[in-house]
Amino acid sequence: MELFFYFLGKTLPGLLVSLQVIVGVVAIGIPLGMLLALGLVNTSRPIHGAALVAVEICRGIPALVMLYIVYFGLPQFEVILDAIPSACMALGISMGGFLADVFRAGFLAVPMGQREAASALGLSRPTAFFRVILPQTVRIVTPPVLGYVISYFQATALAYTIAVPELMSRAYSVASDNFRFLEALTLAGVLYAIICIPSAFVVNRMSEREGASSKH
Repeated sequence: MELFFYFLGKTLPGLLVSLQVIVGVVAIGIPLGMLLALGLVNTSRPIHGAALVAVEICRGIPALVMLYIVYFGLPQFEVILDAIPSACMALGISMGGFLADVFRAGFLAVPMGQREAASALGLSRPTAFFRVILPQTVRIVTPPVLGYVISYFQATALAYTIAVPELMSRAYSVASDNFRFLEALTLAGVLYAIICIPSAFVVNRMSEREGASSKH
């Protein structure tokens, strides 16, 4: 039991860093995904094409490779970021690529009648977007977006490779000191699960409610 509390005390600060990283990832990934989605639904072929290429790049590059590009590659262009901002940027770009399709589907799921009603009321396109389309889109996409947030919280473990002192890094460090890898890494897995399992349950309930409301 004493060893358990020792490991817990050493790894909990890493969990706080992981939560800090996922906040940064979400702050980048959601706006980027929405921006790319707007490009995907744009009727201008150059804008649509550019957004499509950007989405495929963001989704096609593995998150680990994206981490290396940001952390090790950008300094060649005199853009130097610390480890935590690098992790937030790299994982946020990766998340944005996947969320683009989610937001695109959300925009297209808003009934055409809503757009026509906004136009009939004389609302400008920006006003109609922010007051009519966007609120409904947010309600539609919230469950899948939260699902990606959970997945990318787990992916923060990849930041260990660029020396971010997150949960995985802390667990591996304390395990290396004591050669008790099974206990330390199992504890890290349990801490991830404590965050992810209840969050996934909430997402599933939200998805069920959204599905039920869409039938009425």
